[in-house]
Amino acid sequence: MKLNFCGYAFFPAFFGPQGGAEGKPLSPSKPPSSELLAYARLETDAALERLEASFDGLPAAEAAERLERYGENSVAHEKHKGPLRRLLELFLAPLSLMLLSLALVAELTGEVHGAIVISVMVVLSVLLSFVQEFRSSKAAEKLRSMVHTTATVLRQDAGPGVPAEPKRGFQGQLGGSAFVEVPLAQVVPGDIVRLSAGDMIPADLRLLSAKDLFINQAALTGESMPVEKFAAAAPGGAGIELPNICFMGSNVISGTASAVVIATGGRTYFGSIASSITEQRQLTSFDLGVNRFIWLIIRFMLVMVPLVFLINWFTKGDWMEALIFAVAVAVGLAPEMLPMIVTINLAKGALAMSRKKVIVKRLSSIQNFGAMDVLCTDKTGTLTQDKVILEKHVDIFGEESGHVLQLAYLNSYYQSGLKNLLDVAILQHAEVDAQLHVAEHFAKLDEIPFDFQRRRMSVVVEKDHQTHILICKGAVEEIFSVCTKAERHGETVALVPEHVADLQSVIRELNEDGFRVIAVAYKEVPARAEAYGVADEADLVLSGYIAFLDPPKESAAAAIDVLKRHGVQVKVLTGDNEIVTRNVCRHVGLDVGHVVLGSEIEAMDDEALAAVAEEAAVFAKLSPQQKARVIRALHRRGHVVGFLGDGINDGPALKAADVGISVDTAVDIAKESADIILLEKSLLVLEEGVIEGRKVFGNIVKYIKMGASSNFGNMFSVIGASAFLPFLPMAPVQILLNNLLYDFSQTAVATDNIDAEYVAKPRKWDIGNIGRFMLYIGPLSSIFDYATYFTMLYIFDAWDKPALFQTGWFVESLLSQTLIVHVIRTGKIPFIQSKASLPLMVTTVSICVVGMWLPYSTFAAALGFTPLPQGYWPVLAAMLLAYLGVTQLMKSWLIRRFGLD
Repeated sequence: MKLNFCGYAFFPAFFGPQGGAEGKPLSPSKPPSSELLAYARLETDAALERLEASFDGLPAAEAAERLERYGENSVAHEKHKGPLRRLLELFLAPLSLMLLSLALVAELTGEVHGAIVISVMVVLSVLLSFVQEFRSSKAAEKLRSMVHTTATVLRQDAGPGVPAEPKRGFQGQLGGSAFVEVPLAQVVPGDIVRLSAGDMIPADLRLLSAKDLFINQAALTGESMPVEKFAAAAPGGAGIELPNICFMGSNVISGTASAVVIATGGRTYFGSIASSITEQRQLTSFDLGVNRFIWLIIRFMLVMVPLVFLINWFTKGDWMEALIFAVAVAVGLAPEMLPMIVTINLAKGALAMSRKKVIVKRLSSIQNFGAMDVLCTDKTGTLTQDKVILEKHVDIFGEESGHVLQLAYLNSYYQSGLKNLLDVAILQHAEVDAQLHVAEHFAKLDEIPFDFQRRRMSVVVEKDHQTHILICKGAVEEIFSVCTKAERHGETVALVPEHVADLQSVIRELNEDGFRVIAVAYKEVPARAEAYGVADEADLVLSGYIAFLDPPKESAAAAIDVLKRHGVQVKVLTGDNEIVTRNVCRHVGLDVGHVVLGSEIEAMDDEALAAVAEEAAVFAKLSPQQKARVIRALHRRGHVVGFLGDGINDGPALKAADVGISVDTAVDIAKESADIILLEKSLLVLEEGVIEGRKVFGNIVKYIKMGASSNFGNMFSVIGASAFLPFLPMAPVQILLNNLLYDFSQTAVATDNIDAEYVAKPRKWDIGNIGRFMLYIGPLSSIFDYATYFTMLYIFDAWDKPALFQTGWFVESLLSQTLIVHVIRTGKIPFIQSKASLPLMVTTVSICVVGMWLPYSTFAAALGFTPLPQGYWPVLAAMLLAYLGVTQLMKSWLIRRFGLD
């Protein structure tokens, strides 16, 4: 049964007092760091005494009292915000607050239309973001299998249950005790737990008895190979490597055991990672970029709006009219469509990603995906398949040998009891069965079981009712100790001392390549009636070795290569050991260099770690918090960092990254902490995410550049016109209508094409460049606005015709800022080297047509427009062509000078 823990842990917080010097049971507070080691060092009787427990289990009343004292055996999980709270947070975002404040001022000064327009933009944007995030969260929740989980514990007076049978190491009377299934949350310190293959560890446990117990701790440590656990007292060891302590979140691969619970809930290793997961998520690169842009606009407003108000008040003498006009100017400066444009772009990106079987939980993570220039990844389960396979079967010289595989297959085939991961990997070679016809030609005669003293096991088989063969496999040094001969190219030769160095060199090479090596030996034995025993494991012939590995995913090397081509560095952060990590990294094409170990990081300050993290590509033997610390170090160097992980120990790193990426097979902690969940096994979808993120960001920046520079230029025009005109250069309602029509033309920006050169490298927020773009491009539009003033005043004599002047500038302003989109949207020559998307072409042309039609429409009088003279249109066409040409030249210079693309 699979356990789904919606929680996390941080190791230092694990050591909470679960008993003190007086030998009392666990305290709800957290213990000193020596407490865990103290339990490991105690003999089983002493450990039970310290916990005030017994081999008979806890009485039901005592279990209930401890449940009340220590709380439920559940760990903290990421707090899911209710729909109303999340909706409120979206409304309270800095950009939404700024726009709603402007809407309020517009309402108070009588600009009802402007207030409505701004409010509608904010509400639509917030609702779009809310709906997308809500749907994504629901989809992510469906990935979590909600299995009702129980644990088997020994309780006294617990009612009907499975009668307790005496177990190795158990003492006392068991007559009134029974093993019962209780909900995981009701397991308490001091409970006696029974474990068998397939069980998840329900709490942190001290083993009391164990038989052939192998535990998979990959989700906690990153090591894919199972770990042997023993019940004997451990004189040494530390943390998760203690040999007689089992940790919540790991699972039993094979064997059986009984254990006593020493820690539950948040006091477990697993539970203590929660403290870092449930903290407030830090602002990502995208959030910081949006906030910096908002403050840039606010600074411009604080200068421009009071200036416009004062100039109009002093030149025209009507402070109320000046105030209303200044508010309209503020609305004109505000990027009221930005929330909508951002949300539409992000939602479109999320939709595109969903078609590639990627769930986007947080919309802003799409842009962070595109801005990412460093991807840190766990090894086990992300770069590797998180399963053990038999990679090599070689003779004593390291050359491939079919005979070694056949012997190993027969040994595993006839081994009784549960098969461990290594046996399963051997038996997957079904072709051996087809070659040997095992069932027809072989029969099992006897077995010498595995034990942890010998660290080997043997089977005796009969071949074709004639030959008896003892086949032994186990730890290399233990097999060496019982071999006197070796198999060399089909011949049997004596093992002499000078051969040992050669044999060890083959083993060393396999180990250095990250393989777990098992030796295989055999001998023919005479037929006899009595049983075989350990004494028969002597004078064996060393046949060779079988080597196991957690292999890289087929797509890993290709994914890393394509990310490199797109400007994304890949760094490996794993809890696994250095040797295995080096081997996997070589297989996937990573330049390893120096492997930085967790013990080295522990001795570094933040500045030293930042320097090391910049250069190193591989980090091994890391704790969960060390992974997160490496990511924060990269942040200090200005990197946008992604993290790909699937284990319990990846939770803090996923939370610390700008974009956390997990897979559908990940533990719940990883999926809760992630921003993006990959449903496909292939890592090549990462490239799609990077490209989509850069497209989304590119289209968002297009709107910002176009809107900010155009509005900035318009304000210069307004200030100049306000100083010398005897009337307002444009009525407040006309300013608002101009903005509304322009913003509508920009709604199709989300569909626009992105140049291939733009998505070739990471894209980050650069407020300096956006401000520079405003300062250089914005005033260009003012030049042509002043040319329009001159045309209207001196060619069409509009000095005493405010409606004519305002109409002429309205049309020129709307058409110029709508058409300039096509120049600013690309770093190339528009219409020739780069074409806009069809929807953007349609909206820009449509708005231009509406702008030219309005002065002749039935709405003209209500909006303060008047028909324009026919001579106006050729002059306007000439000015627009000149404006587009000059802006193209300025843009090209900016790209060459500052790299603004």
